[in-house]
Amino acid sequence: MLRISIVVALAAALLAGCAYTPSPAVMNKQPVFPKPTASQTELNALPPADHPISVAVYGFQDQTGQFKPSAQGQTLSRAVSQGGASMLMRSLQETGKRGWFTIVEREQLKDLLNERAIIRDMRSQYLGEKTVNPQALPSVLFAGVLLEGGIVGYDSNTFTGGLGAAILGIGSDAKYQQDTVTVYLRAVSVKTGEVLTTVTASKTITSYAVDTNVFRYVASDQLLETENGFTTNEPIMLATQQAIDKAVYGLVMEGVDLKLWNFADPNAGAPFLERYHAERDGLLSPQQVAKLQRLGKTSFKKVDDAPAAKPAPTGR
Repeated sequence: MLRISIVVALAAALLAGCAYTPSPAVMNKQPVFPKPTASQTELNALPPADHPISVAVYGFQDQTGQFKPSAQGQTLSRAVSQGGASMLMRSLQETGKRGWFTIVEREQLKDLLNERAIIRDMRSQYLGEKTVNPQALPSVLFAGVLLEGGIVGYDSNTFTGGLGAAILGIGSDAKYQQDTVTVYLRAVSVKTGEVLTTVTASKTITSYAVDTNVFRYVASDQLLETENGFTTNEPIMLATQQAIDKAVYGLVMEGVDLKLWNFADPNAGAPFLERYHAERDGLLSPQQVAKLQRLGKTSFKKVDDAPAAKPAPTGR
């Protein structure tokens, strides 16, 4: 009798679980502003430039040509965001708290020129102006540097793994995988057409799933079977934005190295440049870089693992 009661209670619990729906507080969350990422904070922390660099972005497209993977087959959705230019402009504005770049509109240049043409026509018709009034319609800003490139790679399942165990019909397993998105960014001189510098940056995208299950007989003719689990996927758009942030950060540092531009205070920028060199040349691991970001440090000191050898004693 007791065993039958237990089975009935478990069955009721399972039926309740099947009918479970998330609470309204979970389903109807209000829109929020995303929290600053580590790469965004890193860009904001850069000291200002000696003078803002006027740049133009005509496009920053998805050059991977890949579609989003699906268990049902190929879909028409792209694997990565098609708004690369918008994300690049955001990264440029975040650099040094808007102290590094002056961004001129070029992606939708046709719309801008149409509006300016409408202003000229209206002032000509209603005010009788025969020439352009520079007070009402000043000249459009031009750029000294073009920023080009795009999202050049999206590699799926670059790292996969899992772990599971079961005993007496009760088991659990975890699976994870990593994808990698890669962006390429170059600066081109408008005066000469020379490619001034190029930067490539990558960001891993991690997904993992955890499942638990119970499968056992509670009686000779009664079977208990339950399953539970969850899956977490890192947003691809957020990872792409972080990769672009990293590319812009590298572009600034490479330009300082090549004397294309400089910090307003070179002494303030020296620790950032030192850390960039260490990260670029492999002297800092990604884990060490993440630790420096959490601690808010801009520099590091290289410490030898082995202690210095003591001089051998001399005898008489």
